[in-house]
Amino acid sequence: MLDDLAPYKPLLTALLLPPASLIVLLLIGVRLILPRRVLGACIVLLSVVAMWLTATHGFAVALQTYVLKLPPALGPIQLEHLDTELKAQAKAGAKGQAGIAVIVLGAGTKPRAPEYGVSDLTPTSMERLRYGVWLSKRLGLPLGFSGGLGWAQSGEPPAEARVAERIVQEEYGRSLRWVEDKSRDTRENAQRMAPLLREAGVKKVLLVTHGWHMRRAKRAFEEALGSEIAVTAAPVGLQARRATGLLDWLPSTEGLQQNRLALRELLGLAAGS
Repeated sequence: MLDDLAPYKPLLTALLLPPASLIVLLLIGVRLILPRRVLGACIVLLSVVAMWLTATHGFAVALQTYVLKLPPALGPIQLEHLDTELKAQAKAGAKGQAGIAVIVLGAGTKPRAPEYGVSDLTPTSMERLRYGVWLSKRLGLPLGFSGGLGWAQSGEPPAEARVAERIVQEEYGRSLRWVEDKSRDTRENAQRMAPLLREAGVKKVLLVTHGWHMRRAKRAFEEALGSEIAVTAAPVGLQARRATGLLDWLPSTEGLQQNRLALRELLGLAAGS
């Protein structure tokens, strides 16, 4: 059933997320005010309050912290442990196997960036790629990228992984060991990367994606890889903790965007996608 609805995911998601869903709810409340005044007024009030909250940075922080439960960043201690693990593998002489791999998940492309004259990654995807390259270089690990054409981008070449491959070569002077360019969503990222990683003898994956996306992405990869390959979260885009002030509870475009991201992840988790 869910697979049949997959091509409509962008449209359904847009309708279910604020502000579209709350505008519809508000219109329903307005329509009910005359025949059922109390119910209609309650729905209108609920819609307005929800619109306000889901456009604030403070509510987005609460959602991401207490509902999505963002994972911590890979700090110096974790990186040191990975260094030790890699040295142990080197001593064991595991030749021809990757052992540990850094895998970056895509987050969309710009079909054509006028300033470059070619396709480019979205800022979100570029942030992930940059951290993945840094992590790969810091630990001396092979790097992979997973991303094809999203459901909303069908028929718009090139695939995201191919754009990332070009950027890694031209701007970072490095190369991708794995280029998975057929996946259309997070679940397919995991399913299509799994055989490539198994074939390379990978035993652990450092999964790079944004913190708000990590819970769903890690679940998908753990299901696809099973117990034979461990998945370690390597989140990017985390914000330092700070006390929320009055401005954080006033509507803003940034607040709306952050809430939409968090709520979209909750929808994805509920739908098992």
